[in-house]
Amino acid sequence: MGAGKSTIGKYLAQHLHLQFADTDTEIEERTGADIPWIFDMEGEAGFREREQQVVEEMTLWDDVVLATGGGVVMRPENRQALAARGYVVYLYASVDEQVKRTRRDRRRPLLQKGDPEDVLRKLMAIREPLYREIADHVIETDGCTPRTVAQRLVRDLQ
Repeated sequence: MGAGKSTIGKYLAQHLHLQFADTDTEIEERTGADIPWIFDMEGEAGFREREQQVVEEMTLWDDVVLATGGGVVMRPENRQALAARGYVVYLYASVDEQVKRTRRDRRRPLLQKGDPEDVLRKLMAIREPLYREIADHVIETDGCTPRTVAQRLVRDLQ
């Protein structure tokens, strides 16, 4: 969360002359509701069901840079689809950096209850090994602009 997946994904797609897509945006467009509302009405489990359906479909698309929500790796089916159908880049951001980047963002339902730093630490402990399990490439984003990370990625991928 707060690693820059959507922003960096857009820059990367531009550099690689590919289309850009975002699973969260796709879910919002299909439902006509934003992610916080879906979490409020259906809970995280309901959101994750929708997310799994979208990941299953979108990982079949060609010539696309796909940004996912931070919790996408929680379901084995999502990890399988991502790893089998694409080149997975894990954008690593430390918890301190995530706290900085998300502190004013009210659109992140998981950070609205409790201490955001504590929540991010717990999520990192669970999610990071899952991301590393499927990642073809890991790149650190701390202290970098999205454009700089995208440029480094393009160099690394060539």
